[in-house]
Amino acid sequence: MAALDLFGRRWNLRIIWELQDGPVGFRALQQRCDNMSSSVLRQRLTELLDAHLVAQQQDTTYGLTELGHGVYQALRPLARWSDAWASVVTEEGGA
Repeated sequence: MAALDLFGRRWNLRIIWELQDGPVGFRALQQRCDNMSSSVLRQRLTELLDAHLVAQQQDTTYGLTELGHGVYQALRPLARWSDAWASVVTEEGGA
């Protein structure tokens, strides 16, 4: 349940998704996350750091840990499903 609580918080999964290709600096990450407020980003990064999913590198960028990469891998099937769902919804003109 703790993991569901963590992932249910707004932006946490998005941050993990945005770090999939490697470490990113704070400002760049903020821009990738639709320019969320810096205070919210700091709070979410702290939560992900405490959960050992994200680590701050020596150059102050943020990157996924081994556990964080595992979360990203678990999200990939959901992303594929989401693409299929979006196609159906678009074709039907719904949602």
